[in-house]
Amino acid sequence: MPIWGKILGFIFGLMFLKIPGAILGLIIGHFFDRAYSQDFSQLGGFGRFFTDQNSLKQQAIFFHSLFAALGHLAKADGKVTDHEIKVATALMDEMQLSGDARQEAQQAFREGKSADYPIVDTLKSLYDNCHGRRDILQVFLEILIQSAFADGNLSPPEYKVLEKVAKPLGFKRSDLDYLVSMFEAEVRFRHRGDQQRRNYTEQQSVSDAYKILGVGPNDDEKMIKRAYRKRMAEHHPDKLVSKGLPQQALDIAKQKTQDIQQAYELIKQKRGF
Repeated sequence: MPIWGKILGFIFGLMFLKIPGAILGLIIGHFFDRAYSQDFSQLGGFGRFFTDQNSLKQQAIFFHSLFAALGHLAKADGKVTDHEIKVATALMDEMQLSGDARQEAQQAFREGKSADYPIVDTLKSLYDNCHGRRDILQVFLEILIQSAFADGNLSPPEYKVLEKVAKPLGFKRSDLDYLVSMFEAEVRFRHRGDQQRRNYTEQQSVSDAYKILGVGPNDDEKMIKRAYRKRMAEHHPDKLVSKGLPQQALDIAKQKTQDIQQAYELIKQKRGF
């Protein structure tokens, strides 16, 4: 059980009311520590999965919200398929969730499938605990977008759920459309070697590279370099971890930094700078 409540209660009580105040501070601090401990225990397996107490709660809420949202997304068309369950399971494998943490992820996924699951309230809690950090919340949304495209398509019901998820995280519909378009470009660009045999031209590859950076072919060199640095900063693993993104969720960000780097290199090659 945490002890900082008792320590601080004792110190401040002693400062203001001497010995009686110290005793009172210990009592109040004890109840604070117990409530704090119970709050963490409600996070189940995720709470026990992390050892860094400073970021434990935020990271546990991130994972719980993520898999609950995945469950909600899977039920978008009214039925959860075996393929959608495999997508969630594969994500758990990719994030190396095991033991209590994996059970908690599975439970969150099951809860999220419920039609009356309070997904908006869950996401508002995530937003508050991330202090509205857009880069962390964007990675969260990008993971959901990637999962929605796992079967190769984004259905209208799935898009509706993504829109429902994006709003409490502070993303407008135009932001969502931008991220969806960017993800589609990343997928094509990532597999451009294979797609050369399917009429994926070099011109289309360059066009997708611009989309990945969020710029256009008419933008000047300075703007392209600025966009590149901004996109790299948004997905830099060390920066995201320092802001509270769980280490286990970094693979998405790492893949994107590779795409961004390669897209930038292609544009530099074509533009000659």
